[in-house]
Amino acid sequence: MLNESQVRDAVIVALDCDRARALELAGLLEGRASWVKVGMTLFYRYGPSIVDEMRAHGLRIFLDLKVHDIPFQVKGAVLSAALTGADIISIHGLGSSAMIAAARAGAEEAAEITGCDRIRLIAISILTSMSPESLAEIGIAGTIEEEVSRLASMSYAAGADGIVCSPQEAAGLRALLGPDALIVTPGIRPSGSDAGDQVRISTPSAAIAAGSSKLVIGRPICHANDPRAALDAIYSELLGA
Repeated sequence: MLNESQVRDAVIVALDCDRARALELAGLLEGRASWVKVGMTLFYRYGPSIVDEMRAHGLRIFLDLKVHDIPFQVKGAVLSAALTGADIISIHGLGSSAMIAAARAGAEEAAEITGCDRIRLIAISILTSMSPESLAEIGIAGTIEEEVSRLASMSYAAGADGIVCSPQEAAGLRALLGPDALIVTPGIRPSGSDAGDQVRISTPSAAIAAGSSKLVIGRPICHANDPRAALDAIYSELLGA
């Protein structure tokens, strides 16, 4: 069973919104949330300043940029992203072991420059919006579970700190990668919530029980009439699990 500190560290609030709403949510959740996710929509428009603004509210940052390019570019991108002060960054496992190793090199270089902890790298496996049909459409013949496991093993061996996967694959990846891997799961929906465009979903307590380290939760909190109460309800579920 998780304690309150562990529960707060396990939930990442996804700020998939504009800057004004992101700042409003940061104010509403200050002192209660520990983590937020800053994705491409916010970061591409506002750059490092949005990270600074979130950090000013005492929040830790998962910078969800899904970096995917040639190794040279990825090393530089991760170095630059790490210098913003973000704590976690996502890269694509499909970029190959060479790309992931380059990302790790960029992260380590940034840590040497700043003297701070190294940004943690999590590799995207298969997006939670994807179904077996969409996987086949892009030419991947194996099952979702097979592809996720393959990418996870390769990425972790190449220097990633963990993997992004759906909660449905969390148990298998925990067994595959061991206790120290960071397993980050989007597609989290409290009981009774709308699944939206997510296909492979789970409740918060089921995802933690399956082996997830961190839960990325957006709409159930950010679209709620009272985001702080919605976050507290998720904490209560996890404390009682």
